[in-house]
Amino acid sequence: MITALRNLPAPAKLNLFLHVTGRRSDGYHLLETVFELIDLQDRVHLSRRDDGRVVRVEPIPEVDPEQDLTVRAARLLAQASGCPLGVEIALDKRIPMGGGLGGGSSDAATVLLALNRLWDLHWPCERLAALGLRLGADVPFFVFGETAYATGIGEQLQPLPLPQRWYVVLAPRVGVPTQGVFADPDLTRDTKPLKIRGLSRGDQVFRGRNDLQRVVMSRQPLVAAALEALEQAARDVGIDPRPARMTGSGACVFLPLDSESAAVTVCNRLQGRTDARILTARSLPRHPLREWAFGGVAASHDVR
Repeated sequence: MITALRNLPAPAKLNLFLHVTGRRSDGYHLLETVFELIDLQDRVHLSRRDDGRVVRVEPIPEVDPEQDLTVRAARLLAQASGCPLGVEIALDKRIPMGGGLGGGSSDAATVLLALNRLWDLHWPCERLAALGLRLGADVPFFVFGETAYATGIGEQLQPLPLPQRWYVVLAPRVGVPTQGVFADPDLTRDTKPLKIRGLSRGDQVFRGRNDLQRVVMSRQPLVAAALEALEQAARDVGIDPRPARMTGSGACVFLPLDSESAAVTVCNRLQGRTDARILTARSLPRHPLREWAFGGVAASHDVR
């Protein structure tokens, strides 16, 4: 019987483009995007409890433990499944917060995926993803666990295998509140969808844009400066800067590259030219827990 799981990966994501195609009557925005996982990861540690309590160890400063998405995920799954067990949750945070990389949603999804095994629930992916939607629009993607073309509010997902890439990611030292961006009256809300046809070629995913980018750039000069620095570094080393863009609602910006050496070259050019945190990351075709969570072979983490 498994009683503890350590070093569970919670990978970040990038929105390779993000179009706002409309707005529902309930106020939620309709989106079109491609989600891709990258190997920048938080690490989640879980210990099973027999008393039904969900306990967060060393909560993140400035985040109410009761509002922590990992806690909410565990409690929601316990309630929905009727499981009498509890869990102790610890988290090593490596993904920048408020950066559009989906760290909180990924942490919540990793808790759902792992508890599916730790609590011996045997829920299928579709059921777990539907539950995750109650926590946030990005959570179903992390449960789905592979590169995806997404529509609806981001929960309607179709697999979209893409060639492996490297990315340079800049994380400005500012957080961007998503709600304020979507409420901005200058936000474009009628972008014509690209549709999934043709996107599987790989380079076509960068034909689109991030509709939230212009709004964020006008509000957050640090984000605008980071994107400018990234574009200039690409030009300086002979790389096309046009695919550089913001992910999600910001603040992080990224540049796709064909090789690790190209990523290192751009990073070296950025040194001393930006106050943003400079990261390199590799795309992941699948979530490291994707098969294991639904009864597959053991994943690369500590099981006790």
